[in-house]
Amino acid sequence: MSSTFTWRDEVVSLIPALRAFAWSLSHNGSDADDLVQDTLIKAWSNRDKFEPGTNLRAWLFTILRNTYYTNVIRRRREVRDETGEYAEGLKSPPTQDWSVAMRALQAALQQLPDEHREALILVGAAGLSYEEAAEICGCALGTIKSRVNRARARLLKIMDADDATGVMALESMTAVGSA
Repeated sequence: MSSTFTWRDEVVSLIPALRAFAWSLSHNGSDADDLVQDTLIKAWSNRDKFEPGTNLRAWLFTILRNTYYTNVIRRRREVRDETGEYAEGLKSPPTQDWSVAMRALQAALQQLPDEHREALILVGAAGLSYEEAAEICGCALGTIKSRVNRARARLLKIMDADDATGVMALESMTAVGSA
C-alpha cells in the first residue's frame, strides 16, 4: 500500500511539469489543464502497467503527448458548429417514399401472370429491346409487345393509377397518409 502512496506522490510532484508541457503543446491554459487531467486519469487507470524502476516522468509525458495528438486528429474530423448552420445544411430527402413505392410495385408485379411479368421486366426494367426480349422468351415480336402492353395496363389497374407518374404520386400520398 505504501508503494501506491509513493507512486501517487511522485505523480503529483510532476503535475507542474506536465502542465508546462501541455501548455507548450496547446498554447491555451484551459486546454492544457484538460490535457493534464486526461493524462492523470489515464495514468491512474493504467498504473498497474507502469514498471517500477523505470522513468515515471517519461511515461507520463508520453501519455500526455499521445493524448494531445489523438485529440488533434479527432478535432480535424469534427466541424465546429455552435450556431447549427452546418447541421442545418445536412438534410437529405426522405427515402421511405421510394421504399414504400418499391414494395407496392413488387407486390403488384407478383399479381401479374408469369409471362407478362417476365416481358415487362425484360423490356421495362432490364432495358432490353422488344426484339431481344422476344428472342429470350422464344416467342414472336408481336407477342412480346402484347405481353408488355397488357402487363403495363394490368399493373396500372392493380396500383389504381392512370399512368406511371400516378403510381409514384399515389404511393407518396399513401406513405404520407399512413405516417
